[in-house]
Amino acid sequence: MLIVVEAKMNLTTKGRYAITAMLDLALHYKNKPIALSEIAARQGLSLSYLDQLFSKLKQAKLITSYRGSRGGYGLAKDTQHIMIFDIILAVNEGIDATRCQGKSNCQDGSRCLTHHLWTALSDEIYRFLNNVSIAQLIDQHCVQQVANRQDKLYMRNIRKTRSNTTNTILVSTR
Repeated sequence: MLIVVEAKMNLTTKGRYAITAMLDLALHYKNKPIALSEIAARQGLSLSYLDQLFSKLKQAKLITSYRGSRGGYGLAKDTQHIMIFDIILAVNEGIDATRCQGKSNCQDGSRCLTHHLWTALSDEIYRFLNNVSIAQLIDQHCVQQVANRQDKLYMRNIRKTRSNTTNTILVSTR
């Protein structure tokens, strides 16, 4: 008899949002600052939460900010030098499969039976994420397809908003 057990190790929302937002920024930043509101709208993320994450990403020198009416954010490094693990680390996220956060006190103050297994898994995840750059993600066809779909939806929503605003102005001036 075969028993299948599904094991999940979840990256928290903070790490997922940071990676998603950085990928969006990298896809759209062409030496022109990108407004955080654009990223939030395209990705369906909270603007205030992104603001907090981008503060941490800026402290980690992964992004740079531009002030003024056409301000926003840009990349501080080339995409091939921004690794996924750097983003996770910048937002104070960790990848740890152990129950004890690597302290070896998982069972009544001592190391548990499977501590080395979970430590090895954490190490493998670290190695994997530290070897994947934003540039590598951008080059993936599936990422480009999703980005194109999101861009079309974003532009459709912008046109719809502008149309509704114009109609409101026309009605209110009569």
